Amino acid sequence: MKQIIQDLKKGNTILEEVPTPLVKKGHVLIKTHRSLVSLGTEKMLVEFGKSSLISKARQQPERVREVLQKIKAEGLIPTLEAVFNKLEQPLPLGYCNVGVVVEVGEGVQGIKIGDRVASNGPHAEIVCVPQNLVAIIPQEVSDDEAAFTVIGSIGLQGIRLCNPTLGETIVVVGLGLIGLITAELLVANGCRVIGIDLDDRKLALAQTKGILTLNPRQDKVEESVLQLTSGMGSDGVIITASAKGDEIITQAARMSRKRGRIILVGVIGLNLSRADFYEKELSFQVSCSYGPGRYDENYEGRGIDYPLAFVRWTEKRNFETILETIRAGKLDVVSLITEKVPFYEYNRIYDNISGSGAIASLLEYPETVSRASKVEVHTASFSGDGAAIGIIGAGNFTKMSMLPALEKANAQLVYIASSSGVSGTALAKKHKIAISTTDYKDILRDQNVNAVMITTRHNMHARQVIESLEAGKHVFVEKPLAINLAELNQIMAAYQEQTKSLTVGFNRRFSPHADAIKKALGNDPGPMNIVATMNAGFIPESVWIHDMQVGGGRIIGEACHLIDLISFFAASRVKEVCMTAMGQQPGVATDNATLLLKYDNGTNATVHYFANGSKAYAKERVEIYSQNRTLILNNFIETTAFGVKGFKRLKTRLDKGHKEQFNRFVQHLQSGGEALIPFESILNTSEAAIAAVESLKEGRWIQIGS
Repeated sequence: MKQIIQDLKKGNTILEEVPTPLVKKGHVLIKTHRSLVSLGTEKMLVEFGKSSLISKARQQPERVREVLQKIKAEGLIPTLEAVFNKLEQPLPLGYCNVGVVVEVGEGVQGIKIGDRVASNGPHAEIVCVPQNLVAIIPQEVSDDEAAFTVIGSIGLQGIRLCNPTLGETIVVVGLGLIGLITAELLVANGCRVIGIDLDDRKLALAQTKGILTLNPRQDKVEESVLQLTSGMGSDGVIITASAKGDEIITQAARMSRKRGRIILVGVIGLNLSRADFYEKELSFQVSCSYGPGRYDENYEGRGIDYPLAFVRWTEKRNFETILETIRAGKLDVVSLITEKVPFYEYNRIYDNISGSGAIASLLEYPETVSRASKVEVHTASFSGDGAAIGIIGAGNFTKMSMLPALEKANAQLVYIASSSGVSGTALAKKHKIAISTTDYKDILRDQNVNAVMITTRHNMHARQVIESLEAGKHVFVEKPLAINLAELNQIMAAYQEQTKSLTVGFNRRFSPHADAIKKALGNDPGPMNIVATMNAGFIPESVWIHDMQVGGGRIIGEACHLIDLISFFAASRVKEVCMTAMGQQPGVATDNATLLLKYDNGTNATVHYFANGSKAYAKERVEIYSQNRTLILNNFIETTAFGVKGFKRLKTRLDKGHKEQFNRFVQHLQSGGEALIPFESILNTSEAAIAAVESLKEGRWIQIGS
């Protein structure tokens, strides 16, 4: 199937051939009939992509600060590589989709195959959308009209926040598509509406809908609003414009009455004048997209609705309201349609998106669509050396760390699987991977593939590891191996029945710094004291890694790296673990914790995993005290030794061992031999990380393997 994506690095808008997404639990699969091009949001993204690197930096000053901090902590070259890799990430365009349901996922209620629906799906021939972002279209509403559902909901949410009442005067600043819909909905609500814009064509269209209009080029806007309101000022101002300066927010405050409401739907400068807001006691609020539920994983991803009695208007209920308003004839969107373009001729819109003057452009999709879970990006060939690899997962780790290292190791990459097909296809093109698929079982079924590499979300690791082993593949899985003991036991049982190797991505032990320390300590170092600190950095609670059922928490998901590294240095196994946390209730995911580890050989280790430190400080540090020797590893850039004969200092570029790890993995596939990490060590580290969380819940030391 085809999908429109934006290349943020080169600025190209591309119609890409990608594999068809598979329907997921709580989602529906939709064959697209129409989609609406958002000439505001999409224009901004297209123009950003076409701008120079310096211009991109100027538009995102907060990102520049993050980059400077990263350079200070990790060095220039790794930071630049990360920035350019980020810009290469393809961006799907579009969020106003109309089509017919062709598949329904497990758990979906109220939607069936054959239903005509509106959703926030992208510009693609087939889309997979969560059920709470899908609304059934009334029979009386055409596909063309229904394409305005989602963008209309953006305006509607701004109105709900403004809370206008019958007879009030509301000013709408910016009469683009969202502004015109907002203004017309306000008229339907019994409000007197004043629209402000610089485009005479849009002003003329607004006048046909009963809207008073002002053009700042010709009219003194603030004075005119005061005159039209008998000197009182507007009851509310809804800003749907896009501008870089602060003039609009200043003007909005001055044209408002005392205790007026200002709602921001668009994007403008926000240097507020305290005096303007103080003297009138103005209220100001930013509207969040389609309404309550937006960006809430429980609502959008898991389909958990908000109770109607407590949250009357969710984003889905806003969708349904727009559709009903169109059906009732109270919202005329047909008059907003500037052009209708065949989907495959999309560039008629995008090549002139900055200067077309269009209000609403619709894409019309073909009747027949090619549905395939995989597409051949490059000609597939098999060298026969036993090292043909399929990758499951196309996220940041795959893109930033795994694929560059595998490419340098001359790995034979045959498949890459991603849920949407977009990211996987982009990586396949860049790294000469033969096939992009949305069904990872295509990899398992292919007898030519010898190894599977898994980089999906943590709750999927155990199942995919077991399936891959049962399919007779060597397996590499990015940490963690499992997020609970039940999964770990299932993996143990599956592994014992197979002859293939299983490797977990504990890459730190393959760093040249870890290698130098290991040589200094020897293979039987005896008891030692080790202190390891990870300055992990803050991640919002809404991110999936904090969900114990999905990510397992950051201790299981990332602190396991330090447990493995300590075990590597100690040449022993963890026998007991205890964890305490800062300000956390037992049983709640934490990322500010201290782990105490006791080893069979008498080693004592402390792991500090903190998320409340400065990003300007180095991320990782390990201190080892043993037999009158001290070794300090500083962020895998510098290692300093004291009391170690013949070794004082090692300094490199940031090297956490990814390159060496993947190089050895490819060699292992080609030549066989011992596993990169003994399976018993992998299990011990995995169990220790899981036991640490259990220790916090129960408030006691937990024995490992007992």
